[in-house]
Formats: sequence, structure tokens, C-alpha cells
Amino acid sequence: MNVERLMKMAGAVRTGGKGSMRRKKKAVHKTTTTDDKRLQSTLKRIGVNTIPAIEEVNIFKDDVVIQFINPKVQASIAANTWVVSGSPQTKKLEDILPGIINQLGPDNLDNLRKLAEQFQKQALTTAAGATTTQEEDDDLVPELVPGETFEAAAEEGQAAN
Repeated sequence: MNVERLMKMAGAVRTGGKGSMRRKKKAVHKTTTTDDKRLQSTLKRIGVNTIPAIEEVNIFKDDVVIQFINPKVQASIAANTWVVSGSPQTKKLEDILPGIINQLGPDNLDNLRKLAEQFQKQALTTAAGATTTQEEDDDLVPELVPGETFEAAAEEGQAAN
């Protein structure tokens, strides 16, 4: 390659001369906290208010319940917006059922019926299994008769054969 031509191309790249100043502005990279700040500013613009003293939030979704314990709840009724922030726990409906029956709405009555049917089926199969197990146990182990020993019964059985 031609050295003269390379020098000409390299000279075109330089923005300033030999003694020009370096750039003063440092490149700024976005962080993940900017997303949270943008979300908070948007929520503030909507006009959400913090609702204090909420101990638990349950979100029902099919057979699964998403449970927040001691969450931060913000709401804007005018914008129909509710914000629940905290650490969620995903649980099955039957795991937390006794404590949340009063929270169930008409949407979850079908799920509650299905759950009751499952419990009934499990109870029936368990009871049927218990009776067959008891009958099998009776067949395997003979009952003891007072005053009689196994040796005497075995000798009687051999004498009869």
C-alpha cells in the first residue's frame, strides 16, 4: 500500500490537531435502578397513594395463590391501578385454604368445589384401602387363644396329616 495514502486517511480521522484537548464528558451507562425510578415517577404522576397497615395480599390464579406477606400497597382508584410490591410466595389453594375462605369470591367457588371433590375422593380411597389392609392383616396373622401355644397347634397339625 501507498504510505502517503495511509497518512492521508489517518489524518482525516483525527478531530483536532496535534495539541487538541481531550474530551471532557464521560460516557454514562444506564443502570437497572433507572427503571425503578422511572416506574416510581410514572406512579407519582398517576397519583397513587400508599395504603398503610395491610398484612397480607392474596392473588388467586386458577389453583394457585400468589401470596404477599406485609407488602407495600399503593392505589389510584381514579386510574383503576393497584401496585403491590414485596416478596411473593406461590402456594397451592389447598395449602392455605382454612384461613382464606372468607376472601374467596364467586370466581373461586368452582375451584373450591373441585377441591372438595378431590378431598372426598381421597377420603374414600383411603378408607377403602384401610379396610382391605385390615382384612389382609386378619388373614395373615392368626389370633391367639389363651392357654394354647404355637408348638401345640403345630404338633396337632402334624398328627392330623
